[in-house]
Amino acid sequence: MPDEPSAPLPTPANYQRTAGGHLQWQPPTPEHLQEMLPAYEVMSILGQGGMGAVYKGRQKSLDRVVAIKILPPEAAEDDMQFAERFKNEARTMAKMNHASIVHVYDFGETTEGQLYIVMEFIDGTDVAKMIQSQGKLPEDYALSITAHVCDALGYAHTQGVVHRDIKPGNIMVTSTGQVKVMDFGIARAISDSTATVAQTSTILGTAQYFSPEQARGETVDARTDLYASGVVLF
Repeated sequence: MPDEPSAPLPTPANYQRTAGGHLQWQPPTPEHLQEMLPAYEVMSILGQGGMGAVYKGRQKSLDRVVAIKILPPEAAEDDMQFAERFKNEARTMAKMNHASIVHVYDFGETTEGQLYIVMEFIDGTDVAKMIQSQGKLPEDYALSITAHVCDALGYAHTQGVVHRDIKPGNIMVTSTGQVKVMDFGIARAISDSTATVAQTSTILGTAQYFSPEQARGETVDARTDLYASGVVLF
């Protein structure tokens, strides 16, 4: 007799199974997220990637437009201390004040337990999208952007903060030409987890910008950010 077909694997809530059978996280809809964050009006989803999904929203109490990032559950997988470490990093970032660093306004857990962080909303685009649409940037312009990034990193390093995930997608350019570095702290919280180097690079999606010591899973310092900045410029 032919073998009975195997039963389909169960799919957890907020995930869908790809054609290859892998689970893929599905971020909440703006309507669902607003139910989880009643203090905010969630307008639209701006994008999603390995480090979560970003939404455009409005902080009701201050009538302020903000960006809301929701982290994927796998960021904290098998690490019970991740949530507390993430919150500690967010507190550190909220204290930072530099013109080229995206400001952090709020953070916490939604009513369904998902970690979120509320940041300054940037009206502009990131360098990754600029390269994708325009190709290689003019040398003078690329050097100018890099100078602002290094200025932001220099300030962060004096505060004892290492970014760990400098890449084109984390460098924003506003509609008025101002350069802003984002996602400070989140990469560190993930990198300090119990995840392996391979798991960390899967979440961050940026192993090509890792310094050699970061790729080996060793302790990193400010030099890792400088290495990544050089790779981005190249």
